[in-house]
Amino acid sequence: MSPRVTLATGRRVLTQLRRDRRTIALLLAVPSVLLILMRYVFDQDPQVFQRVGAPMVGIFPMVSMFLVTSIAMLRERTTGTLERLMTMPLAKLDILAGYSIGFSLMAAVQATVASAVAFVLLDLTIAGSAWQVVVLAVLNAILGMALGLFMSAFANSEFQAVQFMPAFLLPQILLCGLIADRDTMAEPLQWLSDVLPMTYAYEALHRVAADGQLGRRGALDVLVVIGFAVLALLLGAATLRRRTD
Repeated sequence: MSPRVTLATGRRVLTQLRRDRRTIALLLAVPSVLLILMRYVFDQDPQVFQRVGAPMVGIFPMVSMFLVTSIAMLRERTTGTLERLMTMPLAKLDILAGYSIGFSLMAAVQATVASAVAFVLLDLTIAGSAWQVVVLAVLNAILGMALGLFMSAFANSEFQAVQFMPAFLLPQILLCGLIADRDTMAEPLQWLSDVLPMTYAYEALHRVAADGQLGRRGALDVLVVIGFAVLALLLGAATLRRRTD
């Protein structure tokens, strides 16, 4: 890998994002708007928002980053931009790491804005520190970015890329423990949830919100989330081809 090539690729991605003001507005606004809606949906029972607010601070950015990055990477593939890059003497990891840097910076901004809205505007209170939730939210957004880059390889159109969101992420939302305690689920669903990345992302956020600290188990959850992100990026690199069929 070449740091110069990686940084140049990341700079190009950021330049493209800066020119797309609508995408930036959606990335920054959608998670925050969803959090506001959730807060006032449970206006008569604010304890519900206090219980699920912190996990949603991390889950909403993950979902939106997955969608944006999968579509953006698909455009790079279908318009020939990625193919032209692959004709140059560049390592696959150079290209994918560059995309990761660009989108990760955007993910960090997005998750930070969503966290600020939750804790400052919506008065979300947790047992732990708000900065821990911010860090976990950023990590979850990066995980969504990595998964989006990988899943884009299996889509042939933007419509298909959009369909991966409900097909791949919604089951994880149902099984991660947010809707119902995983111990109350059918045993096969518990086994399935054990291999899904959002389960560990939710568990880490829930521990900080409810227990006040990650602990050893929470630290393990964080390592698993990081492992899933790295694995998704490596698998994404494996899908890059020197030419398009």
